[in-house]
Amino acid sequence: MEREVRVRFAPSPTGPLHIGGVRTALYNFLLAKKTGGKMILRIEDTDQNRFVPGAEDYIRESLEWCGIELDESPWVGGPYAPYRQSERKPMYMQYAMQLIESGHAYYAFDTAEELEEMRERLKAAKVATPQYNAITRMTMKNSLTLPEDEVKRRLESGDPYVIRLKVPRKEEVRLKDLIRGWVMVHSSAIDDKVLMKSDGMPTYHLANIVDDHLMQITHVIRGEEWLPSAPLHVLLYRYLGWEDTMPEFAHLPLLLKPDGNGKLSKRDGDKLGFPVFPLRWEDPFSGEISSGYREAGYIPEAFINFLAFLGWNPGTQQEIFSMEELANEFTIERIGKSGTRFDIQKARWFNEQYLRAKPDAELAGYLLMALEEHGITCSSEKAEKIAGLMKERVSFPQEFWREAAYFFVAPTEYSEKVASKKWNSQAVAVFTDFRNELSTLSDFNADTVKDLLVSILERHGMKIGMVMQALRLAVTGAEAGPDLMQIIEVIGREETQNRIDAAISALSHYATA
Repeated sequence: MEREVRVRFAPSPTGPLHIGGVRTALYNFLLAKKTGGKMILRIEDTDQNRFVPGAEDYIRESLEWCGIELDESPWVGGPYAPYRQSERKPMYMQYAMQLIESGHAYYAFDTAEELEEMRERLKAAKVATPQYNAITRMTMKNSLTLPEDEVKRRLESGDPYVIRLKVPRKEEVRLKDLIRGWVMVHSSAIDDKVLMKSDGMPTYHLANIVDDHLMQITHVIRGEEWLPSAPLHVLLYRYLGWEDTMPEFAHLPLLLKPDGNGKLSKRDGDKLGFPVFPLRWEDPFSGEISSGYREAGYIPEAFINFLAFLGWNPGTQQEIFSMEELANEFTIERIGKSGTRFDIQKARWFNEQYLRAKPDAELAGYLLMALEEHGITCSSEKAEKIAGLMKERVSFPQEFWREAAYFFVAPTEYSEKVASKKWNSQAVAVFTDFRNELSTLSDFNADTVKDLLVSILERHGMKIGMVMQALRLAVTGAEAGPDLMQIIEVIGREETQNRIDAAISALSHYATA
């Protein structure tokens, strides 16, 4: 019988959630959604020294904003609760003891000083990577080198100890990765990792394996940085007798900096001119603030669509996908092996596409919010018209006000560049007639306004291209924008007349030609 697909995202609450972590959560979610499986979130907080207040709430809020829904988590519960490793602490020791009893792990009593001496000794002997392993373990203080009665005495008297995995000296450890194919590592390259720390807390390696097994995880999709640990995890599954139900592994390619030079890290936030976190984060210790995609004006669906393409592609020309469509198309086989450069311009492009696809009524909401902040009243109908005119010219919701302010506030400054080239006595003559004759229009709309302007230009023996930029300057103060006749329709007859009067007065020194 085929097992139900169960995937997990297992972040540590050590700070804000990096977008690489969001991508990992997304790929797990898409696989669960595609197969009708379950998406689990587990908080891996075994390293209490690195715990950061507020980080867990940040993880939760980030995933909710992204639309990544959880079937089981510390917040929604589930059949394998608790979902915080710190709350699961009592269950790990039995598995560490099982490994000791089967001869696959041992007690190590070495002090920090003795460990440092060992490292210095190996460095002096020109060993490239000094580590506690099958060779060096025999020179250290552990249950493999000490007499049995001394080990017993030390344990009974409460001497501090850790439990280490006993990695075989000469063995080829093989792992089939769903993205990279077969990965083979010689056991001599794996050190005797600590499984239980002296404070009684498990390390990531033991807790991760035990929890994945007990929670019946079928697929582990995680970052490439965990690939070196994967052979160690294979050994743990084998030694605990769980190799037959071991999950399938998929190690995701790195997210690279825009120049392709190295991994995009948490420390790159704002240094490179764009956020690396989904939401704004204020460090509770330093007060340092890092920007987020939500606050920068990214639509969550656009952010997710962009993120999905950083390492995966559907094999077609289609780029715009809803979450539903992403789940339908998603396969692990179409995830690339090599790192993906982060392209913030592409993220902006996705945001623009999603903005433009929204109904004008929804876009009007962004504008109305900004107008309220500026103490400006506006009907929903008018805001909707303006949003429809401006949506091709904005990348983010907050830009609606910045780009459309001239619909509500008459210009007081005019571009010298445009005025010096386009403002002249001929243009002023046309604008004076145009201003006066606007009053004669019984039906005031973009079409009738344009017809009037064209007829006046014909009388003056001029073409429309000769005055349009100057007229735009008078009405909006801007050099460019959407259809000017549509703008005039929205602004209204009287306001347009007032603005032409103001421009003729303010720019009179240019009208000498």
